[in-house]
Amino acid sequence: MFSSMEIALKAAGGAFNPIQLNLIRFFIGGVVLLPIALRALSKQQHHLTRSDWGLFFLTGFVCVIVSMTLYQLAISVDEASTVAVLFSCNPVFALIFSYLILHERMGRANLIAVVISIIGLIVIVNPAHLTNAVGLSLAIGSALTFGLYSIVSRWGSVRHHFNGIIMTCFTFFAGSFELLLLMLASHIPAVAGGMRQVSWLSQFAAMPILKNVSLNYFWLLFFIGVCVTGGGFAFYFLAMERSDVSTASLVFFIKPGLAPILAALLIHERILTNTIVGIVIILLGSVVTFMGNRVKSRESQLADQEATVPASDFQEATPQTAAAKLRERAEAHVKSSSTESTD
Repeated sequence: MFSSMEIALKAAGGAFNPIQLNLIRFFIGGVVLLPIALRALSKQQHHLTRSDWGLFFLTGFVCVIVSMTLYQLAISVDEASTVAVLFSCNPVFALIFSYLILHERMGRANLIAVVISIIGLIVIVNPAHLTNAVGLSLAIGSALTFGLYSIVSRWGSVRHHFNGIIMTCFTFFAGSFELLLLMLASHIPAVAGGMRQVSWLSQFAAMPILKNVSLNYFWLLFFIGVCVTGGGFAFYFLAMERSDVSTASLVFFIKPGLAPILAALLIHERILTNTIVGIVIILLGSVVTFMGNRVKSRESQLADQEATVPASDFQEATPQTAAAKLRERAEAHVKSSSTESTD
């Protein structure tokens, strides 16, 4: 679903204004996620408060208004395959923001992945022969701000005790509402007139809201809204709930390789040699990130098991016996660690 996103949006670009398409797809995506989100809220017995909606409007602004607007504009002026690859680097920016904002320690594997991914970006951008600086800048800006959104969303979900489905669903609704207000404001005569005086702002003057929303484009809008936006995010978070974050994040590791292939097959885009080399480098960085996350997850589970010592082991034990048991556990842990490192 995610790997076909840029292709579907590129195909719809001629019929819809880029901002209008953002509004439609995120509103539909929110509707698709709503039943799952409401069920999760019901299980938590939580009623949304003003503070919760403040968080959703913040994440909606960063995600829908800023990141996805840049993303949509990038698709309209650049190759779908290039935008797909560059956007897939957003986990790298998320790592950087987690270090800067949340002060999370960046492990060796993550640091190596960041360096490798940046090299891949430079190869794709090819500064010596820039052919579409605007498109590349918009795509990188979209990936950077989506990485920021990921960290703000994670911070908010922990603080408000929401899972990913709840955060994403109401972020979509809040962002859609904010986007609708901006689009309505663009119809104010004074605002529209001022925008038309500036060449790059003219396309945002009096933006259409329901233009071409008809049965003629039903299947296209259905695929973009229900399958790609709603379904893609739903499957992503359901995978996260049933496995772990590193397994679910495989979507961003598969996308750089699969999206250009789909673009070449479905809309006949030509893939440049430097783009192919950059994709391979970014995939390598993604593998390093994935392996690092798996190791970190395993170490975290092991630490939890070590910390949870059965009370029955020590309730009737003497201090000498308890010390011996702890020593045995420590030796077993050292042996298992050395065996894993040898393997």
